Amino acid sequence: MLKSYVELRQWRVRNLNAVSTDHRRLNLFHDELIKATVQVAMEKVRGECGDPPAPFAFFLMGSAGRFEQSVWSDQDHGIIYDSSDNCQTYFLTLGAEISHGLTLVGYERCEGMVMASNPLWCQSIHAWKVQILDWLTEASWQSLRHFLTLFDSRVLIGEADYLNKLKNKAFTILQHQPELYLRLVENVDFIKKGVGVFGQLLPEQHGEKAGNIQLKQTAFFPYVNAIRLLALKERIGCSSTLSRFKELQPIYPFVKGFEGDFIQLLEFRLYFRKDAKSYKEVQLIPIDTLSRVNKQELKQVIKRGHKLFSETKTIVEKECSP
Repeated sequence: MLKSYVELRQWRVRNLNAVSTDHRRLNLFHDELIKATVQVAMEKVRGECGDPPAPFAFFLMGSAGRFEQSVWSDQDHGIIYDSSDNCQTYFLTLGAEISHGLTLVGYERCEGMVMASNPLWCQSIHAWKVQILDWLTEASWQSLRHFLTLFDSRVLIGEADYLNKLKNKAFTILQHQPELYLRLVENVDFIKKGVGVFGQLLPEQHGEKAGNIQLKQTAFFPYVNAIRLLALKERIGCSSTLSRFKELQPIYPFVKGFEGDFIQLLEFRLYFRKDAKSYKEVQLIPIDTLSRVNKQELKQVIKRGHKLFSETKTIVEKECSP
């Protein structure tokens, strides 16, 4: 077992290329690397502060939570602990050490501070349930964005059932207030255009991103947001978009036709950005590096994502309107 962040970073560098051509192998590699980093952090904190004062779960969110990381990723993680006592100081210390370790290993800190070092993302089960109720009661753009971030989560280390309890709490609230689904649709309704009215790709026009297509905003978000909305509506707790596709097909057969498009998108990003040097670079495709066929493939995948989101929006508005 590797016992330092330096060793783990070296291990990452040595092995990343070998797994960077296969989406599943790459994400299993990320899981193994993150888990090993968290275990090193736990040992460091245990040596300084003693054993954890309560059982807990360390969970991933964002692309890691959805098992959709590319070669580079930023940090999105949190902690749930089971205690009525004031254990937050210990777990915030652990969260800070985990974030520090992941940074050294090669995962950039989240710009929005969605990390277990932030008290908002490191709470007891009871406090988390109150937090979810507060977010959905407030139903502001920011509070719903926080809620959607939490929903794309899975436990990597610790008690998986803790996260299930939080998701079931959310399902119950939404079931009794179906109008919240309409607010959730509004929250993700803006989609950055990737294809123009004449069928041309629309790269960024200004700044350091000029000439690049933003894959995350123009291509990934329509698929991820649409399938997440349907998963919430049907009380499906799994976090990956591909798993949600599988779970939703018996209920909404039309989504099956879009699953292949999303797989193609994952493969497209991996093929063209496997040599990216940073998390920011992973999300950008220089348009002049694409062949005519590649451009056509990307345009088709972007258009299909918009179609999926449009059909999902119609379903949710029809079934959840007063």
